[in-house]
Amino acid sequence: MLHLPARDIPIPTSVSSQAQAIMAVTRPPMPPDPPVDDIDAWRRQAAMINQAITPAMQARAAQVDARVNDILVDGVRVYDIVPAGVEEDSPRIYLDIHGGAYITCYGEACRAQATVVAGDVGQHVWSVDYRTPPDHPFPAPLDDCLAVYRALVGQRGAQNIVIGGTSAGANLTAALVLRARDEGLPLPAAAVLYTPHLDMTNASDSLQTNRGLDAALSSSDMTSIRDVYAQGHDYTHPYMSPLFGDLAKGFPPTFLSTGTRDMFLSDTVRFHAALRAADIPAELHVTEAASHGNFHGAPEEAHINREVRKFIASVWND
Repeated sequence: MLHLPARDIPIPTSVSSQAQAIMAVTRPPMPPDPPVDDIDAWRRQAAMINQAITPAMQARAAQVDARVNDILVDGVRVYDIVPAGVEEDSPRIYLDIHGGAYITCYGEACRAQATVVAGDVGQHVWSVDYRTPPDHPFPAPLDDCLAVYRALVGQRGAQNIVIGGTSAGANLTAALVLRARDEGLPLPAAAVLYTPHLDMTNASDSLQTNRGLDAALSSSDMTSIRDVYAQGHDYTHPYMSPLFGDLAKGFPPTFLSTGTRDMFLSDTVRFHAALRAADIPAELHVTEAASHGNFHGAPEEAHINREVRKFIASVWND
């Protein structure tokens, strides 16, 4: 055990002025997590957070010129989004798996976030509004994602699909690839993992070293949320913690992004190393001083968006 004395961490001048302004904002602490077995309390907390985050997401979505339709795919709600200038008749599509600590960002928040993603990646997007804990813990969210992926493979072919997600959505993205592979489905053209949560055992170094520095996750160690999602399942199962998956059996080219203050920095770096060890093409992008989720609206975020677009173009040989 290493003890570090309390110290003040300055806002770095190595990032853009917009990023510095974001870092200067004092965020109110999140409410403490309820007991894991208090399902009603978790329902209330998830609904409260979802209601709070939706307006900001809708404001960002309003800046994206896109056509959005709500559809059902094998009983799963999906948002079908085509940004202006994107060929709707093209078979190529980005399957978006939303973040939100597994329990939030559903409904209108998912619809809005997916619209922003469509604008960021410049692709036709299907976004899965999967069932969420506490009422629908693992494997229900993954089941929904698999059902939609299976339908897309049948409609468009796996080679025309890129799967991507942020945080919990990145966990589900990686788990979806592993499960689809294990069930005999072809792999997608690529995977995009933004600030991914990939190790449910909470063994990663940055989960501790960046605690208190990460502006997005500083009040949580993810233990309670993990347990609400897992509901007694083995944390080391690859569909729960993709870092424990056998990547040598197959995984698509992967784009990974994180930040130096992201509590999941180590998850991202470890997964990149595991992919490279299995000879899977993988790009790792680490943003200076960024917390979980990057700097929304700053040049640093625009840089990552450009890199993702280039990565997608490269896997589709555009």
